[in-house]
Amino acid sequence: MTRALGSFTVACVQVNAGNDLDANVAAAGDLIRRARDAGAALIVLPENVSMMANGPKEIRDKAMREREHTALAAFRDLAANVGAWLLIGSLSVKLDEDPDGPVANRSFLVDDVGSIVARYDKIHMFDVDLAGGESYRESKNYRPGAAAVVAPTPFGKIGLTVCYDLRFPHLYRMLAQDGAGILTVPSAFTKVTGEAHWHVLLRARAIETGAYVVAPAQTGTHPGGRKTFGHSLVVAPWGEVVADGGLEPGIVTAVIDPAKSAEARAMVPSLGHDRPFALAPASPRAKVREVN
Repeated sequence: MTRALGSFTVACVQVNAGNDLDANVAAAGDLIRRARDAGAALIVLPENVSMMANGPKEIRDKAMREREHTALAAFRDLAANVGAWLLIGSLSVKLDEDPDGPVANRSFLVDDVGSIVARYDKIHMFDVDLAGGESYRESKNYRPGAAAVVAPTPFGKIGLTVCYDLRFPHLYRMLAQDGAGILTVPSAFTKVTGEAHWHVLLRARAIETGAYVVAPAQTGTHPGGRKTFGHSLVVAPWGEVVADGGLEPGIVTAVIDPAKSAEARAMVPSLGHDRPFALAPASPRAKVREVN
């Protein structure tokens, strides 16, 4: 018989990271300790938590190999010191096979003794042109990942994603169908896209999968004038927002009850209702009628 998992507290850490790694790690560390004092057993950090670099050169110059990454070492020590599981939202990691090429945007799941349990490289690259002149080309700086990751933990299976992955629902469906009852979305969502889409996309991913969605976020203005949306969220499996971090750096906590995921999936068991289908070809007789 499988033992039922009990409820536990999760914390989202919300930061306004700049381009000083030591200062960023120190600020996040203070919030990690606050989160643990608040009872969090799982603490999640945003994308680029140790560095919001200003431009391609700074991204590559300040990236480090995993075995030499000072932020990774510091966060592993913190996890062990506070005795909590820690999701390091993402760090820029130089690749051993191509140290002068694009870097990985890598998320790390660390257990409560500081061991790395899982790694995930962001799959989908944020290559967009927004209104007002904002333009991003992550693919010029980062090598996309190629593997989805589900990690077994004492809290149940956790599916790892990062930021722009949020717009690709098939990834979350795959993670949920592999048993993930918690989906993490560490992010640095832009202010423009966050105001329009952040809440609705996160709620949709929770509803579609019957999973908790935990999304820690960057907030405020960063080097180069980039603005992020904040509003770190925890969304329950039925789609209700149970915690919202607002706009200021800090922490937000929520109680996760794994039974809620099972309940939602039992009521709407859509994860088991996939059917094969194909796009029907257009009829050769079909004509488009002009509308005057």
